[in-house]
Amino acid sequence: MSAPIRLLIVDDHPVVRDGLKGMLSGQPGFEIAGEAADGLQGVQLAAQLKPDVVLMDLRMPNLDGAAATQRIRSTLPGVRVLVLTTYDSDAEILKAIEAGATGYILKDAPREELFRAIRATAQGQSYLSPAVATRLMSQLRAAPQDALSPREVDVLTWVAKGASNKEIAQHLFISEATVKSHLLHIFEKLGAGDRTQAVTLAVQKGLIQLE
Repeated sequence: MSAPIRLLIVDDHPVVRDGLKGMLSGQPGFEIAGEAADGLQGVQLAAQLKPDVVLMDLRMPNLDGAAATQRIRSTLPGVRVLVLTTYDSDAEILKAIEAGATGYILKDAPREELFRAIRATAQGQSYLSPAVATRLMSQLRAAPQDALSPREVDVLTWVAKGASNKEIAQHLFISEATVKSHLLHIFEKLGAGDRTQAVTLAVQKGLIQLE
């Protein structure tokens, strides 16, 4: 018999956490390793408990779900993150996936779908609930060629503030190599030759706003 999938629940609503614990504790193959009330606590507990899968809400105090996911995936590559949220906006979906989430499922999904998503995530398989996958595909088909991803907008916004690649990496909890990769994609999308031109073109197109 295989070992149960160890889960860390990260959600700022006690009722949601209790509901998930009650549902999953009685299901063979799952074990609740711990629970956290915000993203920051989630990051700390993930480091301590090293669960197989983190069930991550998105909008929480102290540290949101996408930022918490980024920190967990950058320091604990063996820990998978399954976003479990009520939000299905294009920006929320893309931000979570770019942060390193292995799966994305909505809280109103049937329990059997949640179980499948957890098992798939534990095995490192990407999982998007059908509703989310449909929205994401529609958004990607409709996106203009020069559209920047949420993470690319973050990077370019820091470039506009005069931050170096090292400073951007520290602010966004990513590596300098990842920053350089994002910049190359940004230059290609905007047809820019350097950082200054990229910022200028992005402002003209309304892709970023200067403070």
